[in-house]
Amino acid sequence: MPPGDEQRPRPPTEEPPCMVPGCGAVSERSLALAEARKVFPALPEGRRAHLCRAHYKEWKKGTKKDRELRRLGW
Repeated sequence: MPPGDEQRPRPPTEEPPCMVPGCGAVSERSLALAEARKVFPALPEGRRAHLCRAHYKEWKKGTKKDRELRRLGW
């Protein structure tokens, strides 16, 4: 490795809270805000939507058909 290219350890970061209004659980996943708004239209502004495990599961169930149809288009 060239000098100065050493891997620097990243400081430990806490996961942000779930962005769904009324939920304050620790987020497990993040996805594009436009994708998350298909199921949760009241999300605040931003680029990414941080979701807890329960809300990620709800998003997966709510977009299952759409994601299947998108995969079939390949």
